[in-house]
Amino acid sequence: MAYEKQIVECVPNFSEGRNMEIIKQITDEIESVKGVRLLDVDPGEATNRTVVTFVGRPDAVVEAAFRSVKCAGRLIDMRRHHGAHPRMGATDVLPLIPVSGITLEECAELARGLARRIADELAIPCYCYEAAAFTPERKNLAVCREGEYEALAEKLTTERLQPDFGARPVDEAVERTGCTAVGARDFLIAVNYNLNTTSTRRANAIAFDVREKGRPVREGNPVVGKIVHGDDGKPLMKPGTLKCTKAIGWYIDEYGIAQVSMNITDLSVTPLHVAFDEVCRCAQNRGIRVTGTEIVGLIPKKTLVEAGRYFLSKQHRSSGIPEEDIIKIAVKSMGLDDLKPFNPREKVIEYMLEDAEEKAGGRLADLTVKAFAEETSRESPAPGGGTIAAYMGALGAALGAMVANLSSHKAGWDDRWDMFGGWAERGQTLMTELLHLVDEDTAAFNRIMEAFAMPKKTEDDRRARAEAVEAATLYAAQVPLRTMKASVKVFDICHEMALEGNPNSVSDAGVGALAARAAVLGAGLNVKINASGLADRAAADALTAEADALMEEAKRAESEIMKITEDRINKLK
Repeated sequence: MAYEKQIVECVPNFSEGRNMEIIKQITDEIESVKGVRLLDVDPGEATNRTVVTFVGRPDAVVEAAFRSVKCAGRLIDMRRHHGAHPRMGATDVLPLIPVSGITLEECAELARGLARRIADELAIPCYCYEAAAFTPERKNLAVCREGEYEALAEKLTTERLQPDFGARPVDEAVERTGCTAVGARDFLIAVNYNLNTTSTRRANAIAFDVREKGRPVREGNPVVGKIVHGDDGKPLMKPGTLKCTKAIGWYIDEYGIAQVSMNITDLSVTPLHVAFDEVCRCAQNRGIRVTGTEIVGLIPKKTLVEAGRYFLSKQHRSSGIPEEDIIKIAVKSMGLDDLKPFNPREKVIEYMLEDAEEKAGGRLADLTVKAFAEETSRESPAPGGGTIAAYMGALGAALGAMVANLSSHKAGWDDRWDMFGGWAERGQTLMTELLHLVDEDTAAFNRIMEAFAMPKKTEDDRRARAEAVEAATLYAAQVPLRTMKASVKVFDICHEMALEGNPNSVSDAGVGALAARAAVLGAGLNVKINASGLADRAAADALTAEADALMEEAKRAESEIMKITEDRINKLK
């Protein structure tokens, strides 16, 4: 599996939309947490409500959410709050949303733990809603918030209506803070499909074709005929073709065109590219073309990567290419740059976090080849051999992927594009994992240095320092072992490409195998030298034995691939 950093989004709604000083104090608390990026602050005067969006590592996001709830509870007095939007607390809702590397179920567990902590430490009662709900009916936020702030006195003392955490009779503290709904939900994408028409009615017709709710069933004329009602008195609906979507048609003065405006509420059910193709199909049935797509707000990277792979597959092209190239295909295929330039660095959540990290200190993997070599050459001990071993492994994987892509695109081999594309994808996955380990190896060394720098004045200091050094040393041995395990997998790709790949690129497969061998043997040396510093000799011996076995495997694999490579080169003479 490819390395994928865990990223969670949080979109709290605070019951203050007019006092910018209060809003700033709350967002300052969020930004005070390392590993969190504040993406958006959207205050509303009429609603007297501010929607804040921030992302980061799960633990950092949970901590930032807690601090923001604490700050809002101190600054916002619900006894004086009035606004157009339903609300029941200073922090009204607090959803956690999986972006990458984490499931909705895991976010739900984080939300429940956060709700418990808010109730226990801040004395703010909490309901759990959507995926974090403990009962089916509380999946619906409206059920949790029924009666709003004014109904809390009754709800807090009525057993079936009590919050999941922190239930108690209303006191002065609850009167001030109200209750908070903490939940977990899927990422929602807001997207507009541009049409080559100015007709709102026709845009609406397309929206009704695709949206899950569909359109009312009518007698006779499907547009103006009498609406048919069911036994319950409600209009009968003919469902649209796309599950988990809501859509309407409208006209945009700014662009002079009509659009189908859609919310996709579950991307695992209806991915963006599936929605795009279906809107195109339904538009074409009505004599209309979709000229492009407009993404409103931010988007998870995997949404564009999945789209790019989908369109490459339709072309019978390998998707084992760099992520940047896959996303470029997605942008062009769906016309994301139809109305204005689409810059993934400004629209993709993961890229925005990466850019923030780069400003804060940067990553070795992002350096130029020249800068990386120069940084290695300096008198500091890191980056060192373990980092270089990981980079060698990444280069081996990259060469294997290159040969697979050249073979996939070779004239006359069209019936084999999918097989070679699969190998190229494996190469890209390993390359990504090993590039992550480039920085992880240096970080592991730095942890050892930090542990050695701990104080040792008292017996407790010395004990804590010894434990930290042992833990850091163990980790410093485990990281190059991960490099070895990933690099060993590169041989499978290089072997297949040396045997079956484009004969004109067989030497590249051989060089890939040599790079992988250097990666495994080099990382193995780092496992051994770090294991030698462990006090736990059983753990050290186990690490060394595993490293020795992987080093022998690498030698055998490289030797076999080099023989295949030499034989195929000789046949080209």
